[in-house]
Amino acid sequence: MRKIYLATSLICISMLMSCENSTKQSAETEASTEAVGTGQSGVQDDLSQKNVVQVAIGSKDHSTLVAAVQAAELVDALSNAGPFTVFAPTNAAFDKLPAGTVESLLKPESKDDLANILQYHVSLGVFKAESFTDGQVIGQVNGNDITMSVKDGKVMVNGASIVASIPASNGIIHVIDGVLLPPAAK
Repeated sequence: MRKIYLATSLICISMLMSCENSTKQSAETEASTEAVGTGQSGVQDDLSQKNVVQVAIGSKDHSTLVAAVQAAELVDALSNAGPFTVFAPTNAAFDKLPAGTVESLLKPESKDDLANILQYHVSLGVFKAESFTDGQVIGQVNGNDITMSVKDGKVMVNGASIVASIPASNGIIHVIDGVLLPPAAK
């Protein structure tokens, strides 16, 4: 009888300690989640393949694009599941724009124009470079279309060359050597 009482006591003590640890871990998890941030971009995952935003952040050649995506508050949208095809201009591509253009677009009062331009660089779905055809028209997130051209194995989008393609967890990034400007609103 004494053995049963002792065993029962040990089980109860173990359960109480387990509950206390579980409550403590739960509180710690909530605190760390709050510290990370909100939205999809706040999810911390160091094991999975990087999403399109994380890939861009990791590229020294896309710091202007990253700053623009942040200024337009599109980080969370582009961190979602997608799938997305992103045509990502390099810093050198942004440098080809008239002087002051980028600085002007990064101002808070230009947020809508900047978002429109950036959304013109994004398609829903995954379009691999080898699947593009000459004259192919693709709808963009901002509601406008881009036109692909393929000549002698060189793939271009609205005249900008695709210089590299990088897969991401939520789509694909095509690095381009020019900035795509949407047609003027009618």
